[in-house]
Amino acid sequence: MKRRIALVEDEPAIRANYRDALMRRGYAVDIYPDRPSAWQAFQQRLPELAIIDVGLAGEVDGGFDLCRDLRSLSPTLPILMLTARDGDTDSVLGLRLGADDYVTKDLSLDHLFARIAALLRRADAYSDSREKDDQQLARGPLSINLDRMTAQWHGQPLDLTVTEFWMLHALARHPGHVRSREQLMEAASTVLDDNTVTSHIKRIRRKFETLDASFSAINTAYGLGYRWDPQQV
Repeated sequence: MKRRIALVEDEPAIRANYRDALMRRGYAVDIYPDRPSAWQAFQQRLPELAIIDVGLAGEVDGGFDLCRDLRSLSPTLPILMLTARDGDTDSVLGLRLGADDYVTKDLSLDHLFARIAALLRRADAYSDSREKDDQQLARGPLSINLDRMTAQWHGQPLDLTVTEFWMLHALARHPGHVRSREQLMEAASTVLDDNTVTSHIKRIRRKFETLDASFSAINTAYGLGYRWDPQQV
């Protein structure tokens, strides 16, 4: 059965080009020209992956709004933001709202398809894990449930995206060991640039800090990557 991808893009020519390219790669594609039509459809049926343009039909940041709303429907659905704008501020905002990846429209189709494939592989891995027995990982006040794909800090739930969950798991699995950005990408089964990985780590830290202002368990190893503080075990 073909994997179903939703494409939300307001420019007809761009929408048609991406749709045709995705279909040639064997995907089933649902296309939407604006946020309202996409949101109405998503409430009835979720795709297996969503590609959302940031600017939608008169709404400069309509894609960000749709991303936030879609994430509220599913914490695990892969979301890839697509934009003609190239700026760290935009990418960080997209990630804060729950996107798993953020790419510009000048990215090659081969690179885009590699990111799509990585996100779908990760979604499959999550589905497989739900069929297994519960797997628990405890590191001091941190508790991770691999089966349910949830994490808690001092008994309070952390609201993590799929990408954030696997990055956190990679860090906490071996306290004190440095994990490079490449290793964190591999753990999350995705392809990101260094700045995007950094943005994910910052978001993870902020989510801990909303629960515990003194949180300091994720350390930066400058020039190398990140580590989970072994004193937190």
